[in-house]
Amino acid sequence: MLKTVESVTMGQPDKVCDQIAEAIVDEYIRRDVHASVDIHVFGAHGMLMIGGEVNSSADFDVGALAKKVYQEIGYQDDIEVFVNIEMQSEEMKHVKNGVLDTVVINGYATNETRERLPKSVVFAHTLARGLDDLRKIDPKFSWMKPDGKVQITMQGDHVKSITVLASHHVNIEPRDVKTALLERLIIPMIGEDAVQIFINPIGEFTVAGFRSDSGASGRKICVDTYGGLIPNSDKSFVGKNPLRAERAGSYFARYVARDLIEQGLADSVLVNVVYSIGKAEPIHIEAICNRREAKGGRTDLTQIVKQKFDFRPEAIVERLKLCQPIYRQMAVYGYFGRENTPWK
Repeated sequence: MLKTVESVTMGQPDKVCDQIAEAIVDEYIRRDVHASVDIHVFGAHGMLMIGGEVNSSADFDVGALAKKVYQEIGYQDDIEVFVNIEMQSEEMKHVKNGVLDTVVINGYATNETRERLPKSVVFAHTLARGLDDLRKIDPKFSWMKPDGKVQITMQGDHVKSITVLASHHVNIEPRDVKTALLERLIIPMIGEDAVQIFINPIGEFTVAGFRSDSGASGRKICVDTYGGLIPNSDKSFVGKNPLRAERAGSYFARYVARDLIEQGLADSVLVNVVYSIGKAEPIHIEAICNRREAKGGRTDLTQIVKQKFDFRPEAIVERLKLCQPIYRQMAVYGYFGRENTPWK
């Protein structure tokens, strides 16, 4: 079966918005660990709009922080920032357990790789990170701009096709972009096997970032999680404080799935969790596992999960120590499969 996933670089417009939203969350956490935050960012053609609801005593220049992140990503053009952040409604302030909305969450793990993620997801993130590393570290790639994207298709363990979009300055020819990325990124990773490779198939890619496309935070759910290879959760956790069920629950569902893999109870695990607004306990938990030696290949570990793990958001935040300003650094190359994360 063919599996196709994508990853993007830190300068891709949606990811720029994600990093700004997560930087704002981090700053609120630094100043007020009890802050309740729900931030959304939209960017296009020289402007950023930042809106949302916050319940916190913390006060800082959100616009200045957004510009700082934008420049640190690698963009040097001027950008105008509009901020409209209001206090949360009185009704929401009275909800103490973090479940402020209906939330459907899926957590997944597989023994396919040491990251406990599908190989195609790992490969896509590795290529996207490689694009950024070449741009930031190697002077020979000073012609590269921050906006980029990777798509990879695999059949089993074999790469079938790779598509790379890499934005660049006008002073380099498209054929030179292809040669450089083949030699320094793609061949070192996958070898010289006969696969389809498309590098900037549209030709020149000199108009990039918000000059060519709009972006919005929370839009890259597949990139942030499991590449779309399992059912997506119904909400993004980007721009939310750790106590929000969509954030805490997503991390914990992944934590639980990985734990079952590490115990040798399954080859792959899908954990499904459903929260209802105003309730601390999930109204539904299910853990379905695949085992090669099991009859029918599927095992239900739901009861084990319910007995062993507490999915209340407050309990998750305490167990995983989630009230840390760590989220901006997670906002590119996926939130899972990383070293030194609380949910690992």
